[in-house]
Amino acid sequence: MRHHFSIDIALLALSLCLSAAAQQIRGDYLETRSADVYTGQCFANGEVNLVGNEAILAWHVQGGGWDGVPLEGLTIAAAVRTKGTLGDPYENPYPAKAVLLVDDQASPQQRAALVNFAKHMGGELLNNVEQVLPVQMELVVNAEHHGAAMLRAGRFATVQTRSIGDKDHLCGNEETYYPPLTQLAHSMPAVALTDSYSGPGLGTSWDLHGKRSAFVGTFAR
Repeated sequence: MRHHFSIDIALLALSLCLSAAAQQIRGDYLETRSADVYTGQCFANGEVNLVGNEAILAWHVQGGGWDGVPLEGLTIAAAVRTKGTLGDPYENPYPAKAVLLVDDQASPQQRAALVNFAKHMGGELLNNVEQVLPVQMELVVNAEHHGAAMLRAGRFATVQTRSIGDKDHLCGNEETYYPPLTQLAHSMPAVALTDSYSGPGLGTSWDLHGKRSAFVGTFAR
């Protein structure tokens, strides 16, 4: 009896380990907002309630998977629009609208897993997905130049960033005023040289340049 009980415990432990392993996933992350995230309070106050209600979030899987589905090498991005400035503690920006741009190299099973992963990471921001569009995806983070990254999502979204330099300190009191919109293992603010979205589902498009409005980082779950 004791022998069978030990086997049952071992099988349960193995099952829990396999379940945990199925959720392990890691990779690169890129985010842009329509308001500066690295800024001084005076600049932030000048933008709040005027901009900052659009964002792009993108994940590129370097290893692992989700829902037991391997996702290495695949990318998913979300373009979102909310009712107010994201991060403003005095205003509720929800509900948000979102469009998911999914790697067209993903199989139907991988596509479903990518969508579930993005919704898990995005939380309330991705509760209302208007459309899921399979497109050609490319997300590259330059390991030699911190803060430099590039995202191309078909003809719908383009993001290019660079690191923040001395000339980006306009008032001398800059800080990471708004945190990233999702949980990350590591992140740094960056300058969005280009931040554009011109797709369906959100009722708007944008094309911004030269704002201190990006995060480049890594995720691990």
